Amino acid sequence: MILKREERLLKILIAGCGQVGDTLARELSAEGHDITLLDSDPQVLEKGMERYDVIAVQGNCASMKVLDQAGVEKADLLIACTGSDELNLLCCMTAHVANPRLHTIARIRNPEYTEQAYRMHDAFALSMAFNPEHQAAEEIGRLLKFPGFLKRDSFAKGRMQIVEIRIDADSKLCNVPLSIMYSIVKCRVLVCTVLRDGIAIMPDGHFTLLEGDRIFVTAPTDDLAVLLKNLGIVTHKVRRVLVAGGGTVAYYLAEYLRASRMEVSIIESNRERCVELASEFPNANIVHGDVRDQSLLESEDISSADALVTLTGFDELNMLISLYGHRRGVPQTVTRLDHMEISGITGDLPIGSVVCPSRLCCNNIVRYVRAMQNQTGAAITIHSIADGQAEAMEFPVDENTLHCGEPLKKMKLRRNILLVGITRGSQTVIPNGDSTFMPGDTVVVVSGGEDVILRLNDIFAS
Repeated sequence: MILKREERLLKILIAGCGQVGDTLARELSAEGHDITLLDSDPQVLEKGMERYDVIAVQGNCASMKVLDQAGVEKADLLIACTGSDELNLLCCMTAHVANPRLHTIARIRNPEYTEQAYRMHDAFALSMAFNPEHQAAEEIGRLLKFPGFLKRDSFAKGRMQIVEIRIDADSKLCNVPLSIMYSIVKCRVLVCTVLRDGIAIMPDGHFTLLEGDRIFVTAPTDDLAVLLKNLGIVTHKVRRVLVAGGGTVAYYLAEYLRASRMEVSIIESNRERCVELASEFPNANIVHGDVRDQSLLESEDISSADALVTLTGFDELNMLISLYGHRRGVPQTVTRLDHMEISGITGDLPIGSVVCPSRLCCNNIVRYVRAMQNQTGAAITIHSIADGQAEAMEFPVDENTLHCGEPLKKMKLRRNILLVGITRGSQTVIPNGDSTFMPGDTVVVVSGGEDVILRLNDIFAS
């Protein structure tokens, strides 16, 4: 992504260079911001400097001396995302003393701290807190609640979705031009992006879908069931879920599944963790064992599960177990991948939906950063789609928005921009050439270009 030169760039400190910190460094440095990484490990800092245009400072990120060395007094934003909640909170508090105007964002993973951080955000000097594991569990819960799609991103307070569907050889859309798609799906939808051979394409009506394509479809939420039915995608309510791995994401997911009255079995290799989970979730089936043990998976009757969720700390193991679940006929699989750079390898593998915790939280933080740059008219929602090659954004329409009241067919949009949804009050529509937007509406835009879209007016060609 390339930022327009007239927009204000920010000085951002990222404390902690784990998976979340690395993802943020990649995204925010690509937008041109002045990034400084802080970590006690010189090796991870060296890798960060090799891969991105960043400065590195080694040391304890909660130390005033280290923060001063990183330039905290002139910084606009601090993102504390080390592996320790306590260190993240102390880092934010210390930095705020040195620079009271500083915005601070902290990663807080421990369920015991969630409410506490919310109630004490002023004491902790927190502008925002995020929990990648909790966001991942929520995403998995949504996928389990509405099976049939590989991915679902919500807009307009849940009234509009962009869903991902894979085109298999027996799909009703295989070898079909988009111009006749309506005659098959019988509802108003828009294919905004197609991922083919790892490359994102923004198609027109003459584009023909092929086997292996992953398509990203915009539709009002009320039409999703119609879409699945008319595509012949058979779905059934998820009642029994088998979870491989009992870490923090599994904990949050078990909470969700309990509230949804789904039966859950969790396989975990650490005995102490099994005891903790059994104590917290007495109605769940907690199994002490190695998920790599095929006989264990069979003893847990993997083939009768409605869904398999792989949440170990190893991407390769998660993929392997998901592949086995697919072979054993599990209708729905969800695979956690912490390293999204391998997504190009996994594109053709039958591992179901892929959930990346660091990518999910990165979307919210990028939205916050862009709002800091552009106080009015900033995006309400930002989702990364097509393996990070495109962005879907929701913007408010106000009196300063260009072309209000004009039909879309008369507007000239910048290259690789699509306007895919308009919400007015309680009504959400997929627009056509005669559609218009007015102040008070919200508009969903998909961008496949390199330029950063900070406000709705940025989509129009000059």
